Amino acid sequence: MNIERIVLAFAGSVVVISAILAFTISQWWLLLTGFVGLNLLQSAFTGFCPLAIILKKLGKEPGPAF
Repeated sequence: MNIERIVLAFAGSVVVISAILAFTISQWWLLLTGFVGLNLLQSAFTGFCPLAIILKKLGKEPGPAF
């Protein structure tokens, strides 16, 4: 699995988990959903993704985007 797939899977998981937490515990968890969405948006334009940098240092294979 390359870096792009890991980043997308991680971001999707965080969004789903925070949405569930917002529904069950507190609406403040929606801030995490917004943060992940904004980070994905800025990554699409700038190519900068902190998780991709960490995964690259861990030796994961980069794909075409990272």
